[in-house]
Amino acid sequence: MNQGKTRRLKRIFQQDNRTVIVPMDHGVTIGPIQGIINMQQIINQLLKGGVDAILVHKGIAKNVDAGNAGLIVQLSAMSNLSPNINGKVQVCTVQEAIRIGADAVSVHVNIGAQDEDKMLKNLGKVANQCDLYGMPLLAMMYPRGPKIQNEHAPDVVAHAARIGAELGADIIKANYTGNIETFKAVVESCPVPMVIAGGPKCKTPQEILQTAHDSVKAGAAGLSIGRNVFQHENPTLIVKALRNIVHGNVSVEQALKVLGE
Repeated sequence: MNQGKTRRLKRIFQQDNRTVIVPMDHGVTIGPIQGIINMQQIINQLLKGGVDAILVHKGIAKNVDAGNAGLIVQLSAMSNLSPNINGKVQVCTVQEAIRIGADAVSVHVNIGAQDEDKMLKNLGKVANQCDLYGMPLLAMMYPRGPKIQNEHAPDVVAHAARIGAELGADIIKANYTGNIETFKAVVESCPVPMVIAGGPKCKTPQEILQTAHDSVKAGAAGLSIGRNVFQHENPTLIVKALRNIVHGNVSVEQALKVLGE
């Protein structure tokens, strides 16, 4: 790995080679939902909690202060108002992200979707540009399409993750498979670090803390959790609790005490 990527990755991953990322690119997909209406306000709360990195679109990145957190700029987009919501398109270049001051860029690929071929072609192109400029690439690899019966099935999660690694991503974001044993197999089949997606809003904080705990135990390099953090009643505390799990290897019960539960 070249020096540029190595240096930038140190702004996202801690010395234990783990990270807590909070993605907040949802404003394009589903609009200014609860938690991300005032972006600087929520970022300030996350910074107090010790978030390692945030992930946003370029327009937000230009207008907020990310403090000492790593900055990941999302290159892909599509709104849920589109008839082809799974067909992500590139809306920002690696060069734009460099000018903004990004520490990494992200590309979203829906494996199994109608436009998978276009998204894979774009992933390959972006990976090449990232290598040229020393920019780390996070690939969000989700199994979504008519052939996908279960987006969390170990075989399709492993396949999607492996595609991202095969095509040049430095970090893979993937769905958690539901248990330690199956996700450990997924991690072992992926030659680059993996972080888990948070998925839909959980009913209780314990659910997301348990998922975080089990995924790290299975070998994940960390988390990339959005709604379950920025829509929590106290984003600062939930970040602290997740950090304790990821970087401190504490139990779910210990992490719940951070939340006062």
